[in-house]
Amino acid sequence: MHENTLNITAMLAPNRPTTPRGQLRKTSVSQQIYEALRTRILSLELVPGVNLSRVEIADFYGVSQTPVRDAMLKLEEEGLLVIFPQSKTEVSRIDVAQARETQFLRMSLEIEVAKQLATYGAPDATSTARSFLERQKSAHDAQDLNYFEELDRAFHGALFEMAGLRDLWDLISERSGQIDRLRKLNLPVAGKAVEVLNAHCSILDAIQNGNVSEAESHVRMHLSGTLAQVDQIIARNPSFF
Repeated sequence: MHENTLNITAMLAPNRPTTPRGQLRKTSVSQQIYEALRTRILSLELVPGVNLSRVEIADFYGVSQTPVRDAMLKLEEEGLLVIFPQSKTEVSRIDVAQARETQFLRMSLEIEVAKQLATYGAPDATSTARSFLERQKSAHDAQDLNYFEELDRAFHGALFEMAGLRDLWDLISERSGQIDRLRKLNLPVAGKAVEVLNAHCSILDAIQNGNVSEAESHVRMHLSGTLAQVDQIIARNPSFF
């Protein structure tokens, strides 16, 4: 096996379907494989440049290569895999230009969400997001950055949910692979997690107080943080780019 080729069994074991062969869960096998691979790419368990074997993944799941190919094509469309026909498939390097493009889209939408919530939201409109924030604080105290990241996504998704725009958050999430990997690399930096917590608190306070300009300002500053550090991130992790 190539030194950069993934051990598929070790990677997929927690996500192997438990239903008998030939029976699918509510989501298709292709979707399950896609979700398993995407989760590990975004968590950097699968680092940029690592090779993935379609044959090994298909053998592990006990399926043909077709659903594996479909999952990989979807990940390629998102920019998370690079498929070399008749050769190999590898996890893509982090594309900073694509990260900036996605961040521009997200910031534009999330600023409008925050402004709308600050203008029209009910006094208790932030309750769901605030509950995620409290759990984030607990995750930070427990030094559980993986759970902290999950709650971060849940926090921002809750803002879109409160504005009745959940589908837009799903769209952003699908396009956020590059910026999510940048954030993964930046979060362990000393003080970054506390900075995130403070930003979330400021955003919610501005929304709850009906302060539209402050809500916009805090969202803009918060979402700009990672890309403002991109040169330092690259310097610490040159092989990922």
